[in-house]
Amino acid sequence: MSYLLAASAEMLFTDRPFVDRVRAIHERGLGVEIWDWTTKNLDDLAATGANFTSMTGYIEGDLLEADGIERFLQTAEQSIAASRIIGADRLNVHGTGLDSNGQAIRKRESVTPAEHQTARSTLSRLAALGEKHDVVFMLENLNLLVDHPGTPFGRAADTIELVSSIDNPHLQLNLDLYHAQIGEGNLVELVRQAFPWIGEIQVADVPGRCEPGTGEINYSRVARELTALGFDRVVGLEGWASGDSDAALDAFVSAFAE
Repeated sequence: MSYLLAASAEMLFTDRPFVDRVRAIHERGLGVEIWDWTTKNLDDLAATGANFTSMTGYIEGDLLEADGIERFLQTAEQSIAASRIIGADRLNVHGTGLDSNGQAIRKRESVTPAEHQTARSTLSRLAALGEKHDVVFMLENLNLLVDHPGTPFGRAADTIELVSSIDNPHLQLNLDLYHAQIGEGNLVELVRQAFPWIGEIQVADVPGRCEPGTGEINYSRVARELTALGFDRVVGLEGWASGDSDAALDAFVSAFAE
């Protein structure tokens, strides 16, 4: 196994203060992922010594609207400054801003070819920002059927098309296989198709969004494919614990210890 395993402190050990969640994951020898950095004491998180493998890379804005584009890029630059505090060099973004419940603030049921070009232009500017500051932004796919209806560029097919067309190493994919299973399926082939542009893979089982082994996805098969492809970046558990969080991490590590 040449890739690094990480887990989201947002979704595990939820009965503890946030900094203690980070410590618990770090003490397991795993990388740590966080979402909205504006709600955290970043100095306290940095003091844990954890390896922060990703964090949210913008706070507001979107890829399409004039005011949204400027706010998207402004808050991306603010996120870069915040990332320096905890040493996170991979910053996660989506097709639009999400509210506190993960819902698209500006919903779109479809986008036009011209809007695809606008999104591509916005992401090219984001990639240039990442290159300037030596960080990687990652565009994450989201499922539209269960968790994030109306999110533009939510499907993995959309994120792959956008990122591959820009082809800048400072803009990569956060390929979330939980979301992809709900919206598209065929996960092993999806990983093969997306492989040149993947910065991280996130996982959780379907249904329920809990640790591997609680649903229908054969993550051990996915792990074998990642090994065969020589994947050497991050696999992150972005899922809830079906029961005990340590047991959930045990199941996650077991599934990917191929």
